[in-house]
Amino acid sequence: QVHPVESGGGLVQVGGSLRLTCAASELTFSRYNAGWFRQAPGKEREFVVAIDWSGGSTMYDGSVKGRFTVSRDNAKNTVYLQMNNPRAEDTAVYYCAADGRGLGIVSARSLDYDYWGQGTQVTVIS
Repeated sequence: QVHPVESGGGLVQVGGSLRLTCAASELTFSRYNAGWFRQAPGKEREFVVAIDWSGGSTMYDGSVKGRFTVSRDNAKNTVYLQMNNPRAEDTAVYYCAADGRGLGIVSARSLDYDYWGQGTQVTVIS
């Protein structure tokens, strides 16, 4: 098991930038594919981006492609989400999750993720 913990949320202006961090104390976190999901008020949780354990494969939702960048530093057991040029519609609670399937293929399905953080609020203001 791993226990991801998100940080870095807050207020950000439209067109600004913000970096979210997902860290886990377990060394095995570096072996898990990871994903970022988000949930806006009154909406279902949705996929944002996924990264494989090595950092060599990523998958982005079309709504954030070209604006958000996912990366990881396995030496620090950390996954990052760089949010550039955010929009008001990016306002949500952002969750980091670890994919427990043990496969190399990244997934956009929340059901494939076994371990979830508590979330961090991101609010984009104009």
